Amino acid sequence: MNHDRYDDAYIAAILNGIKVVAMVGASANINRPSYFVMKYLLGKGFAVIPVNPGLAGQEILGQKVVASLADIDQQVDMVDVFRNSEAALGIVRECIALKDKLALKVIWMQLSVRNDEAAAEAEAAGLKVVMNRCPKIEYGRLSGEIGWAGVNAGLISSKRPQLGTSGVQNHVIGPRR
Repeated sequence: MNHDRYDDAYIAAILNGIKVVAMVGASANINRPSYFVMKYLLGKGFAVIPVNPGLAGQEILGQKVVASLADIDQQVDMVDVFRNSEAALGIVRECIALKDKLALKVIWMQLSVRNDEAAAEAEAAGLKVVMNRCPKIEYGRLSGEIGWAGVNAGLISSKRPQLGTSGVQNHVIGPRR
């Protein structure tokens, strides 16, 4: 797959098809991007499992932190990598080893995180991969919410936005599977 550009349908299918996200590199610091991405995903109804060995046993946004992916004892649809590009290969290899145990489907590498070797290995193992993207930004862009901040989403449509089940300004991409 070409990871220089993703079709909106590919990203939307991933975001609509997942329910549980393991966030590797989650931070308790409210000024860190992983914190507000986690807060956003929780607000959209996703379950998020923070993974950070330095914070294991503590809580971030009411979610218990685990030390590693191997410590997760439930299904995980997507692993969101908030680590640098060099660390991504090791994380992806751990994901591949735990793929069946976790029922893992997707590896998502955050903005500025790109490792083509890791992506090739993940895809060879049957996992979908997204690199150098943020699920918060992509969800907001595809749902139209990002326009509230004055950002051009690059989408032109006469369709009314789909509303979520709670709140007045809660757009969704579509019904999750």
